[in-house]
Amino acid sequence: MISVCRPGGPEDIAMSIHSKNMLRRDFVKGLATLPFIAYSGATAEGAAAKGPTDASMDSREAVGANRPSGNEDGIAVENADLRLLLGGDGQVRSLLHKPSGQECLFAGAGAAAFSITQNRPYNNELQLKYPANPRSFAASSLRREGDRLVVRFEPLNIVATIGLRIAESYIAFALEKLDYLRTEFGDQRKAPVDALVLLQLPVRNREHFGEWLNVMWDKDVAVNVLAADPYTRVYAEERQGYRLLRAEAVSEVKGLGTKAALITTAAPNLLKCIDKVERDCNLPLGVSSRRRQEYRYSYYETGDANPRNIDEHIAFAKKGGFRAIQMVWTAFASSIGHFPWRPEYPNGMEDLKEVVRRIKDAGMAAGAHFWYNKAQKTDPYVTPVPDYRLNLRRTFTLASRLEEDSTTIVVEESPQGCTLDESRRILKVGHELIEYAGYTTERPYRFTGCTRGALKTHSEEHAPGFIFGLLDVDTWPIWVRFDQRTSIQQEVAERIGRLYSGAGFDFVYFDGAEDVPPPYWYNVAIAQLTVYNRLRPAPLFAEGALKSHFNWHILTRGNAFDVFKPEAIKEATRQNQMDDARYTAQDFTAINFGWIDYAVPGPNTIGLQPDMLEYVCSRAAAWECPISLEGSLERFKAHPRTPDNLEVIRRWEEARLGNYFSEQQRDALKNPAREHILLLDEDGRFELRPYEQLQRVAGGNPHIRAFVFERRGRTWVVYWHTSGAGKLVLDLAPEKTRLFKELGEEVQLTPKAGGIVVSVDSRRYLQAGDQRTKVIAAFRNART
Repeated sequence: MISVCRPGGPEDIAMSIHSKNMLRRDFVKGLATLPFIAYSGATAEGAAAKGPTDASMDSREAVGANRPSGNEDGIAVENADLRLLLGGDGQVRSLLHKPSGQECLFAGAGAAAFSITQNRPYNNELQLKYPANPRSFAASSLRREGDRLVVRFEPLNIVATIGLRIAESYIAFALEKLDYLRTEFGDQRKAPVDALVLLQLPVRNREHFGEWLNVMWDKDVAVNVLAADPYTRVYAEERQGYRLLRAEAVSEVKGLGTKAALITTAAPNLLKCIDKVERDCNLPLGVSSRRRQEYRYSYYETGDANPRNIDEHIAFAKKGGFRAIQMVWTAFASSIGHFPWRPEYPNGMEDLKEVVRRIKDAGMAAGAHFWYNKAQKTDPYVTPVPDYRLNLRRTFTLASRLEEDSTTIVVEESPQGCTLDESRRILKVGHELIEYAGYTTERPYRFTGCTRGALKTHSEEHAPGFIFGLLDVDTWPIWVRFDQRTSIQQEVAERIGRLYSGAGFDFVYFDGAEDVPPPYWYNVAIAQLTVYNRLRPAPLFAEGALKSHFNWHILTRGNAFDVFKPEAIKEATRQNQMDDARYTAQDFTAINFGWIDYAVPGPNTIGLQPDMLEYVCSRAAAWECPISLEGSLERFKAHPRTPDNLEVIRRWEEARLGNYFSEQQRDALKNPAREHILLLDEDGRFELRPYEQLQRVAGGNPHIRAFVFERRGRTWVVYWHTSGAGKLVLDLAPEKTRLFKELGEEVQLTPKAGGIVVSVDSRRYLQAGDQRTKVIAAFRNART
């Protein structure tokens, strides 16, 4: 039996041809070496019985439901939880959850468990028959030999051996080898295999489907097809009444040794089973991270903390009830890539260690926020000599000599489709960067309006035939992306690892996760894994900007969102964070309801207000998710409502971490149309109330915000001034009205001509004995 779950890195797999039972020697010498995996020669008789096959598969489903079975009783692969029944024809017959007796597959789907995909037909007879489109070929026969499945793909004359590991919590499948079969006639060349499906199951729909984790589940049963390494592509395709859960070996990434795990268990046991896969296969411990106490912590983020101001940041963070502070790399480094120290860190690592130590001494976890897969244009990776490992999106061949002062570059290939975005139009020609203004799309092809020696590089001459490329400049064009096929990511990962581990950080944010070249499903995760493996100790939790299946084990808290302006933050939260939280909860993962920009009131904005934070924090609590606040000392001091804003966050954070909210309350908080306030009652206990904003307070004064709610049979209004202070005259009977700074802390109001005068500055709570409609009218008709 092969060792299914031992770690291994990407590798080049050489082709070999066994001498036994092969074609005549002169033909063998002419066989081309093919990418993907090692083949050995074998006779058809020694591999599998022949049978009819359907080679024209739609998409990658490779359905062959009408083929006769070579084994009517089927081939069972099972553990204590599941029984997978496969036909001798390679079709999936059943997936039974044994304890409950539930069938997990969709009846009549007729899906092949295994298939091979070619980007076009390669065998001579097949390429004469079919168009040059991707085509999947289903397994034609299947047999079991001990802990191996032997799968034949008859039209291609290929036999795959898939190793099994039967564990208590899962069953693992690994591609062990491919054999090439000799036939009596026809094309004898070995056809490339662009992808091979290790396992495909038509799993019937249940209440939930977690796309990221690739799991179908409800309150009773969960079915999960999970990659057991970063090299296996795992995804699902939606069908009527079911989804095809699929694990696939892709030649572009890795062939031999790719592995996947099948879990079918009672839903409450799913994470326990995944944890076992993670530990057996040496994966990041995503389940363990999700179970940590710190997983629930919100964080205060700063991009300018240094030894001189960190204590102020800590003080503000404590007022907001935060138990974690995250530092953006901009606080201590002047560029990403080499991460040179900023002037505020004259002692380098010693200063950073001191900042992190003070955060921890204050009882908080310390996090680091890195961009890790690209370099800033000002970094030594880009200028004055660009690194040869920077990614190129396109390559071109010089068609005529390039002189040092040439402003036009003549090329053999069409530049059609090259970016014309400002600050992204950069060619890397040897050690020089050249910025172009435009290009022609008919021969002779030219890049025109070229500026030589861009980004402080130096002009060079090159002869015709020289190969160069279009530099992969980020869509945020201050950065240049790395070629993930090279060693540059590992080099930067080691540098980040020294910063993270040397300073003593506890958690990490992987920003810019999308900034990798294709294939995205692989490079998104492998770039993060390269960094993650150098963070010691492993992060308590991690967040990041883009999901791919494997990084479920790494980005244990999903993602945060970029900031929204105050005027849009509630609607943006409804459309983005709330929807994402619901979606990602199906993957047993929280998201971050930040980042929240701390905007100060000014001519163009009302600034961040307490009701906005009540809304974001309440919706985060509904889904048991943290928030994050962008901390700015300057803005905190400039915003008159900072004490109120931070108090709102503190209450929600303490109530959520203290498990104050019941399931019924959390369900109410999931309603996007309602708003809620978290009060402290007269005895200092939390009290949750729905409330509604009063429109056109004081005739539409934009500086006064007020919300009405009911409490203990009385109408209450919480109100404040958004950016300063003033007075408000209300037509309410003074003998029926009381005013509080906090509940239980009454302040005096001033009677005036049958009404009252109240101060308007920080949040205050007005209790009225009048009817709700009269109270609302009093605030609308109030005078300042």
